[in-house]
Amino acid sequence: MSRRVAILISGGGSNMAALIASMTGDHPARPCLVLSNVPDAGGLRRAAEAGVPVATVDHRAHRGDRPAFEAALHRELVAAGAEIVCLAGFMRVLTPGFVGLWEGRMLNIHPSLLPKYPGLDTHARALAAGDAEHGCTVHEVTADLDAGPVLGQARLAIRGEDTPDTLAARVLPLEHRLYPAVLRRFAAGDRRPVLIEAGASLSNPPPLA
Repeated sequence: MSRRVAILISGGGSNMAALIASMTGDHPARPCLVLSNVPDAGGLRRAAEAGVPVATVDHRAHRGDRPAFEAALHRELVAAGAEIVCLAGFMRVLTPGFVGLWEGRMLNIHPSLLPKYPGLDTHARALAAGDAEHGCTVHEVTADLDAGPVLGQARLAIRGEDTPDTLAARVLPLEHRLYPAVLRRFAAGDRRPVLIEAGASLSNPPPLA
């Protein structure tokens, strides 16, 4: 039986779209909900057009009451029958209480080669450090920010002419390859890391379910 996947977004949802597009055929999961904290997030329209149920929990309606906001998120996920939660550009920090409800079943994609550069401004930080390579990481979500077990990484060489914007644009297609590959493997019960080099095929490609 296919695992039910909910995707949390705050914006246009390009990683969400890549995840939805991947969950077809013999994939071991199917999307059951796209949930946003932003009522007019562009990704909601994209998800609806793909035939995926959508919902909104506006964080502004719960200003100053994060437990109420997260309780509303949890109710939507439970109502949708979600078994796996994928954060895909969800721009709210989740409390340990919420994470504890979904720990071991919640994934996130982060634009750096963790453990390097948790948090924000990852592309600028990689350039400022003079790094030779950069990329993205999919990890399990734990109470510590961007510190959960790594389930996959994709990397590329930094070019001398790169800026934070060009580096972000070059990493994004890697995100769109990595996250679906990790989800497929994770949904099949396999937590071996997926490794991708820019311009190369998957290392240890995920097994067919």
